[in-house]
Amino acid sequence: MKLVKLSTLIILILCCLISVSAYAHGVDEETQSFLNTNKGIAFGPFLYIGAKHMITGYDHLLFLVGVIFFLYRTKEIITYVSYFTIGHSATLLFGVMADINVNPYIIDAIIGLSIVYKGFDNLGGFKKIFGKQPNTKVAVLIFGLFHGFGLATKLQEFEFDKEGLFTNLLGFNLGVEIGQFLALGFVLLIISFWRQYASFIKFSKLTNLILMAAGFLLVGYQLTGYFIS
Repeated sequence: MKLVKLSTLIILILCCLISVSAYAHGVDEETQSFLNTNKGIAFGPFLYIGAKHMITGYDHLLFLVGVIFFLYRTKEIITYVSYFTIGHSATLLFGVMADINVNPYIIDAIIGLSIVYKGFDNLGGFKKIFGKQPNTKVAVLIFGLFHGFGLATKLQEFEFDKEGLFTNLLGFNLGVEIGQFLALGFVLLIISFWRQYASFIKFSKLTNLILMAAGFLLVGYQLTGYFIS
């Protein structure tokens, strides 16, 4: 009976992800209108858009949930999140400024794989199957680079005014960091509260299996888009 309930919960979560998957990196109409018509420096609006984008960008957040899931020390959390931040900040700025075009479906599929990777890593899959543990910090940094390109591909869909572009991108990137800080703070509160109970360890395997399932779902969704587009 419990297994049926858990399976139902997983299905409901995955269905919810499907229903909003088009918005994972989407841009609402109001933001589209602003980005298409903006001229010159607009640091504040870009900061707001970056923060909003990160809070609604559940693919980034799912990866970060996997990263911090078994991290108990504040120093460790800051270290790993910093590696991710360095990665996505570098490719976000470089990708847009150098106008490096990457297929959005492929890059988002890789982001989905990053979620699968972290859930598999949390389950100890690499040690069990391959007998070796990859460097987790390097992995977070590398996937951070791909996440940054994911952000860059969405910005490149708009014809930006070259005047003030770098300043606007800095505002957007800072907004992303603010959104990331707020979202992770909320997640950490929930996880810290949950860790006080035995159910945290009891259901940690199931939680990371759901994380992997969500990642596979995103990969499938993006690859489908790639092949039919």
